[in-house]
Amino acid sequence: MADEDTQNPRTGGENSSAERAESGLEPWGSEPARVVAGHERRGMFGVSGSGDTSGYGGLRLPAYTPPPAERPYGGWFDDFADEFYAALGENGIPAEAVLQVTVDRGEITFYVDRDHLVAMCRVLRDDEGLRFEMCSSVSGVDYGEDVPQRLHSVYHLLSMTYRRRIRLEVTMDVDDPHVPSIVEVYPTADWHEREAYDMFGIVYDGHPALTRILMPDDWEGHPQRKDYPLGGIPVEYKGAEIPPPETRRSYS
Repeated sequence: MADEDTQNPRTGGENSSAERAESGLEPWGSEPARVVAGHERRGMFGVSGSGDTSGYGGLRLPAYTPPPAERPYGGWFDDFADEFYAALGENGIPAEAVLQVTVDRGEITFYVDRDHLVAMCRVLRDDEGLRFEMCSSVSGVDYGEDVPQRLHSVYHLLSMTYRRRIRLEVTMDVDDPHVPSIVEVYPTADWHEREAYDMFGIVYDGHPALTRILMPDDWEGHPQRKDYPLGGIPVEYKGAEIPPPETRRSYS
């Protein structure tokens, strides 16, 4: 774990935690980003007008997408972005490989070109001014038909040296759900990529053993995809069959 005073090897600068707070280097973003695209999502059971008292039947939640962020990002994000782009250039990765940056609720996300993903991860891990030594999680997301490239693979990176967290995000079409595996850079991504493959159908090219991890090997489909049917599998218990989800919470 780094000390309270952390020095950046590229700039040679040194800022204490008090100085960072006084100079505005502490992160902004306790508030959500402004809404640019909204859609209403219905409750998980989709039941209304029944005896459902759980509260889920009438649940309505707005979904939104943060807009692309503009400089200044606020907090330590601007200094980090400068450091990041400089390191990319030093390693022959074009700045255009970062497609978009969003800042929302005090967190920064870089949308990146999948062709440069592995090289970027290696730079983020190895560069002395970045030092994101750990990939704590890989998440799959399906935004449904509202979004053109609906499948997203999200990488949560942690710098234990500088005590910072960022995200990388790659988008793809359902017809081409391929993204390079980052297991060779971050071995901790192994099971996370398998789970995203199992649940969302994202294919991590180059993974050492990309097989299902939760569902049986012969399972058809990917259960957390928005287009996965909710009919379930009929199962009998002592002659009684489980009803379909849309009627499961109707009471007589």
